Amino acid sequence: MKNKWNFQGNGELKTAPGITIRGVLSNIMQNLNKDDQRPIIPLGHGDPSAFPCFRTSLSAEDAIVDSVRSGKFNCYSPAVGILPARRAVADYLSKDLPYKLSPDDVYLTIGCTQAIEVLLTAISLSNPVANILLPRPGFPFYDVRAACSNLEVRRYDLLPEQGWEVDLEALEALADENTVAMVIINPGNPCGNVYTSQHMKKIAETARKLGIIVIADEVYDHLTFASTPFVPMGTFGSIAPVLTLGSISKRWIVPGWRLGWIVTCDSNGILQQTGIMKSITGCLEVSSDAPTFIQAAIPQIIENTKEDFFLKIVEILRGAADICFDKLNEIPFITCPSKPEGSMFVMVKLNLSLLDDISDDVEFSLKLATEESVIVLPGVTVGLKNWLRITFACDHSSLEDGLGRIKGFCERHAKKE
Repeated sequence: MKNKWNFQGNGELKTAPGITIRGVLSNIMQNLNKDDQRPIIPLGHGDPSAFPCFRTSLSAEDAIVDSVRSGKFNCYSPAVGILPARRAVADYLSKDLPYKLSPDDVYLTIGCTQAIEVLLTAISLSNPVANILLPRPGFPFYDVRAACSNLEVRRYDLLPEQGWEVDLEALEALADENTVAMVIINPGNPCGNVYTSQHMKKIAETARKLGIIVIADEVYDHLTFASTPFVPMGTFGSIAPVLTLGSISKRWIVPGWRLGWIVTCDSNGILQQTGIMKSITGCLEVSSDAPTFIQAAIPQIIENTKEDFFLKIVEILRGAADICFDKLNEIPFITCPSKPEGSMFVMVKLNLSLLDDISDDVEFSLKLATEESVIVLPGVTVGLKNWLRITFACDHSSLEDGLGRIKGFCERHAKKE
């Protein structure tokens, strides 16, 4: 007689490998041709740390070494993070704000991904039938975590013909009395856009009208290289409550160090009054902490990293964005709506009517990996079917090589006249 077991896998988590960036790219990598002797060109993920030109600053490395060798930080950390690190993050972010943050506004996390987990869990506990507004295209980790927290997701569109701005009118129509928050990613992942101060003020005013939190994902802060400067959403924290998410992963090019933060930008104290911050603290109390020795290095990392390092990274990205945009415009099978202005990505649309034996973006990406050893992310992963997200954060020669292979691939699969 067969036993009956009272447990089973979580259906939402079983589908995660098919919708997370990591899971999709892992599947595509399995289609690489092992006999292809050419180097693999990774244009699918936002981790350029493998390229020597993107090595982090020596001062950041020295800070980690000093922290470890001091012998003072082998201990557990407080749930919200150690005070010197929180103070350093508060001071760092305050430089771009019209007011000064306190260390009590800062909650340290294991990278930005844990910040997302903690926030969505805390929000879901505030309302059992809550829903959240996410951008399309967007970062799919939000969708997965929302599903795990039983948060209903409602997707608002970004408008490619308007520099990927938020369709605020449509967003407003999606909201109801159970809508608790909206997510804004600026600089944009996956679109490479940077929002103007005027547009962000309109976002804050819309949030105030709807009575919701703005979750500002600013993990790519200051990685901008066009005419629009980075302005933090917290600038408008007096209009609507803002929870800023960030990390050292992208600006310092150290995604493996796993140090991020949640920061309250809420001059009216709404997040405290409503108990959201108490929920966030409660979630952190039952979560793992960022490594204490990494936290302890943060003051030195922030203080000692010279502006020259940041300028060098931005210049490399600016050059890469130029190469990417110019080379993509030479491929008639792909449409690039706008030149990227920030982050490390650009979204491009496939002109499938010009291609033979390729039915969608997933098939394009799988065949490209097999035939050309180039990895790109299918747009369906980030919410836009038959688009691609291309990462240009790699050394310029590899980028030119990869885009050249994409062009050759498209020409080989072009429909015959």
